[in-house]
Amino acid sequence: MASVPSRFVRIWRRLPVVHQVRQSVGLQRGMLVAGLLLTGIFLLTALFAPLLAPYGFSQLRDDDGTFGAQVPPGGQHILGTTVGGYDVLSRVIWGSRTAVLVIVVAVALSIFAGVLLGLVSGYIGSWIDRVLVVISDAVYAFPTLLLAIVAAIAISGGRSSFWGGVFAAALSITVVYIPQYFRVIRAETVRIKSEAYVESAKVLGASTPRIMFRHVFRNATRTLPLIFTLNSSEAILTLAGLGFLGFGIEPSAAAEWGYDLNKSISDVTSGIWWTSVFPGSAIVLVVLGITLVGESLNDLADPRLRMRRRADQSVPVLETSALTTVDVDGDETPIDPLGARS
Repeated sequence: MASVPSRFVRIWRRLPVVHQVRQSVGLQRGMLVAGLLLTGIFLLTALFAPLLAPYGFSQLRDDDGTFGAQVPPGGQHILGTTVGGYDVLSRVIWGSRTAVLVIVVAVALSIFAGVLLGLVSGYIGSWIDRVLVVISDAVYAFPTLLLAIVAAIAISGGRSSFWGGVFAAALSITVVYIPQYFRVIRAETVRIKSEAYVESAKVLGASTPRIMFRHVFRNATRTLPLIFTLNSSEAILTLAGLGFLGFGIEPSAAAEWGYDLNKSISDVTSGIWWTSVFPGSAIVLVVLGITLVGESLNDLADPRLRMRRRADQSVPVLETSALTTVDVDGDETPIDPLGARS
C-alpha cells in the first residue's frame, strides 16, 4: 500500500502539462501557470454550464414574470440583463460552451485536412504538390475574417438551429486554418523524407502509405500542440468577429459573446456598461489564457532557450572578497574572479 502514493506521484509527474510546468522557471512558469488557470476555468465553465448558469441562454422569463430589458446588476440578475431581456451571466456562461464546441470542431477538422494534405503534398510531390501549394497560398492570401465571413455566408444557408449554427461557424473557421497546418506539415514532410531512416524503409520495401503514416507522420506533427493552442485563441477571436458583424450564431440557437457585444453598442453611449463589459472580459481573459499557454509551450519547445535557462541556473556565484593573493611583504591583496588584481 505504501507504493501506491509513490506510483501516483510518478504518473502525475509524467503528465505532459506537469512536465512542462516543472521545466519552466521564473517568469515563464508564472505565465504558464496563469494561462493554465485561465484556460482551466474556461473549460470547466463550459463543461458545467448547465449547473452554473442560473437561466437558459435564451430564457426571457421565470415564475415571477419577464426579466425586463437592461436591468442593472443585482438581485436575481447578478450581472444584469441585456437589451433583449436575456440574463447576462447566463449568456456569458453558455457562451463558453459555444466557444469550446466551435474550437473543437474547427481545429479538429482543420488539423485532419491540413495534415493529410500536407503529408500527401510534401511526400509525393510532382503536380499534386504544385496544385495544392497554389491553392493554399491563394486561400492564405485572403484576410482571415473576410474569408471566414464569405465561408459563413456560403455554409450557413439560413440555418438557425444549434448544431447548424455551430457547424456553420466552425466550418467557416476551418477554411481559414487548413492552409496553416498544410504549410507546416508539408515543410516538415519535405525535410523528413530525405532522412536516413526513411530511405532505409524504402530499401526494405515498405509501402508509401506505411512510410507516410508510420515514419513521417510521427515526426512531422511534433509542433501541432503549439499551433493548436495558438489557433484556438485565434478561433475565439474569429468567432467573436463573425458574431459581432452579424454572421455568427443566432441568439435563439446558442449564446455567443460576439453577438452580445454587437447588441450592446447602443448601450455604451447610454451609460449601460454591464451588457458589454462582461462578454468582452470573457473574450479577453480566455484569449489571454490560451495565448499564454501557447507562447510558454513554444518557448519550452525551443532547445536554445531551454539550454540557456539551465546554464543560467547552473553558473555558480563567486565571492570576490574571498579571492586574495599574498605579496612578498605578507600583505593580502584581493583579486577579481578573472584573475586581475584590484
